[in-house]
Order: sequence, then C-alpha cells, then structure tokens
Amino acid sequence: MKRQRTAQEEKLADDACLLRAWKKFHRGERAEVLAGPHGALLNELFRMFANLKHVQPAQLVGYTRAINWLEIDYPTRLTVIHEANAAITKLREKQGREPIDDPLPGAPLSVFQIIREILTTEFPASSRARPTRRGPYPGASHEQ
Repeated sequence: MKRQRTAQEEKLADDACLLRAWKKFHRGERAEVLAGPHGALLNELFRMFANLKHVQPAQLVGYTRAINWLEIDYPTRLTVIHEANAAITKLREKQGREPIDDPLPGAPLSVFQIIREILTTEFPASSRARPTRRGPYPGASHEQ
C-alpha cells in the first residue's frame, strides 16, 4: 500500500518537476543558438563561460565587445545573457561568495552588468519597443 504524500512532499516534487522542465527548456534554447547562424561565434563565448575560472574579466568583456550584436536577434541575446548569468553565479558560489552581488551606485559595473549592457544597448530601439495598446483601456465603456 502506497503512503500518501504530505502537502510539503507534493510541493517539493512539483518544484523538482518544474525545475527539470525549466532546465530542459534552457538546454533547448542554448542548442538552438549554437545551431543557428551565429553558432560558431557564440560557441567560443559559451566555451569561455564554461571555463570562467581560467578567463580574465577583461578577456570576456573584450570578446563580448568584439561581436557585432547588431546582426544577432534579441531572443538569442537573451539566451546569451542567461548563460552569462548562470556561469558567473556558479563561479561565485564555488568561490564561497554571494551568487549575486551588484556594486553600489557610483561604483564600477560588474562584469555581468557590462556584458548585459553590451548586449542590450546595441540593439535598435524599435525592435525592443513595447507593443502599443489597441482599443480602450480595461474597464472602459465600449459604447461610443
């Protein structure tokens, strides 16, 4: 006879299932990026992320700046930002540091912040524009 799971056990099992699905989704996104038209270029960047403990911050920033991000679509950029975040967080945790520790205002930017800025500011503003609202605001009368 099977024992009934408690609510806490059920939540832990659900959370584990969601985490597996989330990781699978991101593995798929990474694979798509590497199989895409910029795969060879981004493969080198992802290799640097995988070997972060052997890469100087200036090398990582320099290589990131050397890429022409205007040729790369925004969803691909978001995948690169995710990979950078995951790699830097993992390295910081291995070193016994806080996973995320942004500098105070006025202090120099962290490597992740510099990379994120490079990837997001060199993209035409029109493609990142938010969709415009069409029609009346929610709750407004539809009668004229």
